[in-house]
Amino acid sequence: MGNQLFQQARESVAYANSVASGAVQGDKYEAILKAKNALSSAFVNSTEAERAQLREFQQTIESI
Repeated sequence: MGNQLFQQARESVAYANSVASGAVQGDKYEAILKAKNALSSAFVNSTEAERAQLREFQQTIESI
């Protein structure tokens, strides 16, 4: 089934990135905030491989 929190974090980061690039209309600040919260939640119960990906997602959010 996979790590649901990891999936949510990945989707939240993708959405925030889409909003920031203008591909999707939405509140950029809110999208980034939700992505950061999702990343924090996912990090606790993730495997080391997932954590490596979560760090990449974090870098994506920081670059927005």
